[in-house]
Amino acid sequence: MPTPKNDPAPPASEAKNPIQVIDRMMKLLEVLAQHADPVPLKQLALETGLHPSTAHRILGAMTQSGFVERSDAGVYRLGIRLLELGSLVKSRISLRETAMPLMLRLHAATGESVNLGIRDGDEIVYVERTSSGRSSVRVVHIVGARAPLHTTATGKLFLVEDGLERIRDYARRTGLPASTAASITSLPALEKELDRVRRHGVAFDLDEVEPGVRCIGAGIHDDSGALVAGLSLSTPSERFNPEWAPLVRETADEISRALGYVAPRAG
Repeated sequence: MPTPKNDPAPPASEAKNPIQVIDRMMKLLEVLAQHADPVPLKQLALETGLHPSTAHRILGAMTQSGFVERSDAGVYRLGIRLLELGSLVKSRISLRETAMPLMLRLHAATGESVNLGIRDGDEIVYVERTSSGRSSVRVVHIVGARAPLHTTATGKLFLVEDGLERIRDYARRTGLPASTAASITSLPALEKELDRVRRHGVAFDLDEVEPGVRCIGAGIHDDSGALVAGLSLSTPSERFNPEWAPLVRETADEISRALGYVAPRAG
């Protein structure tokens, strides 16, 4: 987007600096947020204290990324990308607040660690966890920890949602790296495993992320029906009890209902 002809070059004091650019982006967003109607460039420059050509350049970059929208009249307003990000943050906060009481209940019933994981690209990120005091076994499912989709119970749930073509794309893209000797590393084995997950509605991690740790996972859906997270129960391998699977699934279903999910009627 060219610099307006009537605007002289910005002063030397406005030389590019990554931190300064971010600060100026924030100033522009804050000013736009204060106005219900679209704002002209000159007014934005005046209210932010930026040189018009500097404001124009930064607004151009934010327009390309969807954070700002520019009309044909040359006025600016906040972009739809901010709404998308805000909705995502809101849903995750709501998810954690809704899930935690039920996670604590599952923890109390089993005495084992309960995890809440969400998808981030080709990985699962654990955003909440209740810790078990019964075991000294180190479990990798701590808040902020990441693990590949194909090695985790929660990740397998998301891969099932992807469908066959995207599963194959995932396998080609990642190469299905192993975390342990038990990790699935071939596409045929992964497809067979995901078929079991699809049929039973629960997924298992049997020493696939960390030796000596096993998990049972079930999906959490939001009011639109989308899979937004996975609930998983982590146990040391010697205490692993597959009969807990229905309880994990029932708890995940209860969280889904609390988020507004209505399961489709059979038939």
